[in-house]
Amino acid sequence: MLTRRHIRVKVLQSIYAYNQSENKNLEKQEEFLLYNMEQMQDLYLLMLQLILGLRDQAENFLITSQKKHLATDLEKNPSRLFIENEVIEMIANNERFSEIIKNKKLNYWENDFEYVTIIFNSLKEQEWYSEFLKRKATNFQEDKDFLIKIFKEVIAPNEKLYEYIEDKRLTWLDDFPLVNTLIVKMLSKISEKNVDAVLIPDLYKNKEDREYALELMQKVILNDDELTQIIDEKTPNWDKERIADIDMIILKMGISEFLNFPSIPERATINEYLEVSKEYSTPKSSLFINGILDKLVKEFSTSGKLNKTGRGLQ
Repeated sequence: MLTRRHIRVKVLQSIYAYNQSENKNLEKQEEFLLYNMEQMQDLYLLMLQLILGLRDQAENFLITSQKKHLATDLEKNPSRLFIENEVIEMIANNERFSEIIKNKKLNYWENDFEYVTIIFNSLKEQEWYSEFLKRKATNFQEDKDFLIKIFKEVIAPNEKLYEYIEDKRLTWLDDFPLVNTLIVKMLSKISEKNVDAVLIPDLYKNKEDREYALELMQKVILNDDELTQIIDEKTPNWDKERIADIDMIILKMGISEFLNFPSIPERATINEYLEVSKEYSTPKSSLFINGILDKLVKEFSTSGKLNKTGRGLQ
C-alpha cells in the first residue's frame, strides 16, 4: 500500500514535527511515524465503507419512495441494480473487512451520515446512473465497471468529502490521492477467487519498508549536526535563515540515503526528493536541492563514501 515516496513524505513530516517540538523525544516520534503511516490504511478502509454507506442510502431512498402517497410506477417497482451490486455485496460479506472495521471502530459514516447523503444526492444527478438503473440485469463485469465509475466520478472528486477528510485527520490529505488510486486498482482486479487477497492490501510492501522508514528518520535526527555541516560546506554563500526548513530536512534525508542505504541508487534518491520538494516546498526548491545533492553524489563517489550494492525497490 505505502510506496517509498509516500514513506519519505511521512518521514519528512515526522522530522519536521520533531524539530518544531519543545520536548524532543525520539522514541515518541518513532511511535508517531508508525501511527501516521498506519492511518493510511484506516482511510482506505473508510473509503471502502463509504461505498457500503452509499448502498444503504440507496436502499433507504428506495423504501421511502415506495411509501409515497402518489408514488409513480417506477417508484413502486424501483430498480435494485445498485443495491444488489455483486462487487458491493462481496465487500460487505468479507469477514476480514468486517472484523477490521469493528476492531478499529471505523463507524464514522454512522455518525456523519449527512456526508453519505451529499454524495448519494450527487450520484442521483448523474444521467449515466439513471440509465444504468433502467437495465433489466447486469453481469459481474458491468457491476464492477459501474462501481469504478461511481468512485472515480462521484466519490473521489467530491469537495465536501475532501473537506471532511481534512477535518478528521490532517495527515489524510496526503494519503487521499494514493488511497483513491489504490481503491480503483483493487476494484479493477477483484473477483470471487481473489477477494481475500486483493481487498485489503498490506500496509507495507515488505518488512524492509517499515525498517527503512524508522532508520531514515533515526539517521537524520541523530546525525543532525554532521548533516548540517555537510550542507553548510556546500552553501557557503547562503544565509542559513533563507534556506527553508523543509528544504534542509529534504537535503538531510537525501544525504542520509546516500551514506546509509546502499541498496538505493543515488539517482533514485535524487529523483524522489526532487518530486517531494515540488509538492511540499517552494517553487524554486527543486533546483536548489538538485544542485546540492548532485554535487554531493560526485564528491561522495570520488571520496569512496558511496557504497551502492544494487538497485533497491522504490
